[in-house]
Amino acid sequence: MSGAAYQPSMLDLTTDGPALDRLAGRLRRQRLDRGAWVDHLPGWVLGSDRMLDTLLAEVPWRAERRTMYDAEVAVPRLLCWYAAHRPLPHPVLTAARAALTAHYAPELGEPFVTAGMCLYRDGRDSVAWHGDTQGRSAHTDTMVAIVSFGSPRPLLLRPRGGGASLRFALGHGDLVVMGGSCQRTWEHAVPKTSRPVGPRVSVQFRPAGVA
Repeated sequence: MSGAAYQPSMLDLTTDGPALDRLAGRLRRQRLDRGAWVDHLPGWVLGSDRMLDTLLAEVPWRAERRTMYDAEVAVPRLLCWYAAHRPLPHPVLTAARAALTAHYAPELGEPFVTAGMCLYRDGRDSVAWHGDTQGRSAHTDTMVAIVSFGSPRPLLLRPRGGGASLRFALGHGDLVVMGGSCQRTWEHAVPKTSRPVGPRVSVQFRPAGVA
């Protein structure tokens, strides 16, 4: 783990433990082009630093290697995947998935079922530009909801093929939901940074058949 000093959220200093704030009336939607949109809600999970402690200690993080340009390289982050019927590591995450399903049911028409998790240990960890286009999202509108814990890191979005990017600094229980055609018409990334930053965990809730 990084030796960078961790800066807790002021909200976490006044909260007994992890809990969800409400969604209705607080999410802010930004319409993008080509049928894509993004919802954003800072600080949705209160007491998020306690959740970070649980995720760092109890999630069975694993390192992966992938082939790139005929060479095998280390994936610059740690990963864990929770399939539909696998218990999540904290009841507030289970409640978050249920709350997202209930809120977005009129648009999504199906539940969020899986939870992918990424641990960005420090500024050297990152994810390159990509869309979640494995499975149905390659050709069908869908949603990916991301809840972040720990030191904020920028999530960048840009039109697929290049263009001006949007920036969301995500950490401390922040929520962002990418919907509509976003996964196939836009790309997102978490770039490396030379600044000293502490760990950040990203939890991505997805419907079945989206990865």
